[in-house]
Amino acid sequence: MAKVKSIVSGVLIALVIVFVVQNTETVQVRLLFWKVSMSWALMVLIALLIGIVAGWLVRGTRRK
Repeated sequence: MAKVKSIVSGVLIALVIVFVVQNTETVQVRLLFWKVSMSWALMVLIALLIGIVAGWLVRGTRRK
């Protein structure tokens, strides 16, 4: 099972790298009064990290 997780993790990392390399154009993100320009890939990666942390927190509260 650990070998399967390693393979899946490697494939996902490779896909993220390809995504980041291909999506370098700048976009403007607005949230209420806050405005920032960043690359499209960076914005998606930040959203992914927020989702991972939120999922981890929800998972932790459901186990207890």
